[in-house]
Amino acid sequence: MQHIEGAAMLIGYARVSTEDQKLRLQRDALKAAGCEKVYREKVSGAARVLPVRDKLLEFAREGDVVVVWKLDRLGRSLSDLIASVNLLKGRGVGFRSLQEAIDTTTPTGRLTFHIFAALAEFEREMIRERTTAGLAAARKRGSPIGRPRSLSPEQVKMAEAMMADPDISTKQIAEQLGVHRSTLYRHLGDREKPGA
Repeated sequence: MQHIEGAAMLIGYARVSTEDQKLRLQRDALKAAGCEKVYREKVSGAARVLPVRDKLLEFAREGDVVVVWKLDRLGRSLSDLIASVNLLKGRGVGFRSLQEAIDTTTPTGRLTFHIFAALAEFEREMIRERTTAGLAAARKRGSPIGRPRSLSPEQVKMAEAMMADPDISTKQIAEQLGVHRSTLYRHLGDREKPGA
């Protein structure tokens, strides 16, 4: 269906996480809500990319309303959902979730959505605070902070010996020890071999 410029549309988005689940329930609910076009996607919510969702976000125009069956269908996480709705809002596109009865084209719906956004920010702050407190406690106990060393002292000696051989490249040394070249440089003080 072509998007006619100036004509607002209700655009549905349905997503299921596994092949076992059926899109029919969501699709029927979206059609019953008046959606003229329904984008359908079968992909895990843990997936880094939702290509069909991204096409929908690109397709929606000012005045349109994107409709989902449930809030968790549009985003992989609460922060992803909020980012997607804010993207739509910035382009003058509304958002509606049927199960939660949230509609950002109404003052009540906008307020409800702002509460969700505030809760997500609160959760991020709590995680940051717990992480900071955990690191401070570990330092106080004398526990090492950061990534563990990737090479043992014996491997470092082996790497130093191989570095002295002009016929062995840094890449070959890293492959032999099963580490990345940057790990070698970290342990050997950024000593680059000629032609490495």
